[in-house]
Amino acid sequence: MSRFSMYSYAWDIAEEGTSNFVSKLQKIGINSITLATSYHAGKFFRPKSRTNKIYFPEDGTIYFKHNPSKYGEIKPIPNSNFGSGEILSELTKTKNLAIQAWMVLFHNSQLGSMYQEYAVRNAFGDPYIYALCPAAPQVREYALALMSDIAENYPIQGISVESIGYPPFEHGYHHEMSFVKPNVWLSQNLGLCFCRYCIKGAEAFDIDAQELKSRVAKRIHNYLEDEIDYTSDMASAFWLADVEGDKDLKRFIEYRKNVVTTLANEIRAAIRPEVEFAIIPSVARPTSGAWYEGTDLAEIAKTTGVIEACFYEPSVDRIRADLIDIKERTNSVGKIKGILRPAYPDLTSESSVSQAVSTLWHGGVKDIAFYNYGHFRSQSLNWISSALAQVKNG
Repeated sequence: MSRFSMYSYAWDIAEEGTSNFVSKLQKIGINSITLATSYHAGKFFRPKSRTNKIYFPEDGTIYFKHNPSKYGEIKPIPNSNFGSGEILSELTKTKNLAIQAWMVLFHNSQLGSMYQEYAVRNAFGDPYIYALCPAAPQVREYALALMSDIAENYPIQGISVESIGYPPFEHGYHHEMSFVKPNVWLSQNLGLCFCRYCIKGAEAFDIDAQELKSRVAKRIHNYLEDEIDYTSDMASAFWLADVEGDKDLKRFIEYRKNVVTTLANEIRAAIRPEVEFAIIPSVARPTSGAWYEGTDLAEIAKTTGVIEACFYEPSVDRIRADLIDIKERTNSVGKIKGILRPAYPDLTSESSVSQAVSTLWHGGVKDIAFYNYGHFRSQSLNWISSALAQVKNG
């Protein structure tokens, strides 16, 4: 059966009451909830809320009752309001409703601050405290424990994993300050992780990682000392030329893919086989940009069998193009699930939502989710209802 899911937060469900929340969504054709069960901080504008229009969730906490004995050095932090998992438990007991756990793994400023030894580090050795490094054994141990923990303790149908790899430089922290004009070349170089675990791992791949680290640091330093800003097209060309022309850099990118692919394999083996394991591959648009984060679409499709792509685009043509590209890169292996945003800045009308849902549906994507209940206005629910009615009725 196809799943039409709503990405949701515990605080939004708690405000409306679980039964009322589920009933409202089932009336518009939603038959699944994808609940944030491990999540980061934010400043969230909640148009439909009757209480808090602006909400600040606790950073880097979990929203389910965990088993402390499963964890090693890095331990999850329960949310002070929803960490006992009542919302998740109530959802799993609801009839005719599939439940996916939405797990943000390594984008976690609280854990990154507490365990800076295991955080991503740039070529200058600066820790990015908003991101744990997937190459660190302690981080991988934490990920395996977290994933198996929720799968063992709750009768969920699936897990959607976000932030399993290396973050881009820009996807990070609050109150970011920079008076340097950004460009792809600069950001990609600043986003490379040279923590001691990545250096050790890369050296096992016959990469001179220390020399590469020094080379990347020198490139960045020289650029910042100069007076010129790279234009967008030149920066993209320079970055691609570096990846192609620098043997160690090219192999370093492949090493990062191996880090993520092997971790995905380990997670798949650690959770119940009947639990669907989907990876949200990238924060980049289009989805093919996932390679930089270490997510090899073809390998992940073979490993987990499910790619859950964010089709966060303002037009149907761009959604269709991204879907075609994903199919080509995966050679149509495994299943593709899709996530749409039925609101600004993407799909901003009833017709655009219907066209987007239809495009995915007729393109073979039969599991479609919407992001995110708490973020959009009530009119978006009407658009979703109309779109789902159209595909269900043929």
